[in-house]
Amino acid sequence: MQDAVFAVPAPGYPGRVTQQTSQQELYRFLEDRFACAQACAECARVCALRAGVLDPGGAESEKVRRKGIMCAEVCEATCRALTEENGRGEADLRVQLAWCRTVCLECAVAFETHRGAGTSAAACRECAAACADFLAALG
Repeated sequence: MQDAVFAVPAPGYPGRVTQQTSQQELYRFLEDRFACAQACAECARVCALRAGVLDPGGAESEKVRRKGIMCAEVCEATCRALTEENGRGEADLRVQLAWCRTVCLECAVAFETHRGAGTSAAACRECAAACADFLAALG
């Protein structure tokens, strides 16, 4: 009877999680999901902090500030999607992860051109890589 539990994957789990999935594969999947959620949370924190300390004035500073705020919001939403049981399916998670990855890469580019924002750019790149890794784990 317990084999039936894995017959239909839970929302947010890859379709390939079946009764034949090894415990090690399932642990790796969950570790990747957790690592991505942690990277998103850290990126959100760094982007929000960075957006709050950018030099006021100037169109370029305002553009970078807006990118940082947007990145923080997308990362927070992605973290919530990965850590809460909200009934999202794999397709929804893929869209969220791809969106987060794209926004983080754009934000990293914007931060790289702004004085003193190297740490923020690195956090964005790490988050984008974690999203890409988790997308790969979904298969």
